[in-house]
Amino acid sequence: MILRSLGLSVVLALGLTAVALPAAAARKTAARGPQLRSGSMLVIDDQTDAVLLAHNAESAAPIASITKLMTALVVLEAGQPLDETLTVTGEDVEHGRGAYSRLLVGTRLTRGELMHLALMSSENRAAHALARNYPGGLAACIAAMNRKAAALGMHRTHFDDPTGLAAGNVASPGDLARLVNAAAAHPQIREYSTDTHQQVRVGRRLLEFRNTDTLVHDRSWDIVVQKTGYTRDAGRCLVLKARVGGRSLVMVLLDSYGKYSRFADARRIRRWLESQGALQAPASASTATPATVPAVMAAAGS
Repeated sequence: MILRSLGLSVVLALGLTAVALPAAAARKTAARGPQLRSGSMLVIDDQTDAVLLAHNAESAAPIASITKLMTALVVLEAGQPLDETLTVTGEDVEHGRGAYSRLLVGTRLTRGELMHLALMSSENRAAHALARNYPGGLAACIAAMNRKAAALGMHRTHFDDPTGLAAGNVASPGDLARLVNAAAAHPQIREYSTDTHQQVRVGRRLLEFRNTDTLVHDRSWDIVVQKTGYTRDAGRCLVLKARVGGRSLVMVLLDSYGKYSRFADARRIRRWLESQGALQAPASASTATPATVPAVMAAAGS
């Protein structure tokens, strides 16, 4: 499904289907909405394409390691073998704030293992090695990422590097919703991004890597695909697609402050939607009834 616009008036003009809320709940929704700690956010009902919640959803902002979803997407679409062994080299070592990695120079892992670590544990050298070994090299991979963004209709998106450490990697929440859905079409991205842990041999040591998203460890969440991100410029970020109640939702949370606030915001959004009766499964997308309030502009705050 393609998200055409996020503004309330435009949603009405396009006639997008939305969750039908009781009139009293709709008035309460418009007045308040959930109180969040993320600078911008977007929640979409994936089945009906309804915008359920939005705040600054058309504004481009740094996206940090959410970038790695696009890196994995173009690598997979290039058709390179996942069982091919690649070597982490000095070219994959980046410096500066947030450039930490547990992969030593000389580490040999398969392309699939590197992608697994990049998506699950946000391993920067893993993502860089994937891009460096893309057909044509690093520059060709970044160019492919920008071409793919344009093809997906991500018109407020730009990539400067494959890891997300570059402040020039920017996108709007609406653009990232498109990326999440495109990534979710690939079984490898679904599996790797939602796995809870992975063990790999680095030198003589067997290292265990864990998922950076605490929600994948929570059995009450059925997450299809996810990615976290953090840099000083981007703040704490989270994108995910999940089956919640009877619906498939895409959530985008950018520029959250506090180490765990993005995960808490996702939980607050879920509880709030449940309280509004918005997570009941419709009989079918074609017969769902449009609501009088198709989108809620929720204020971010403490």
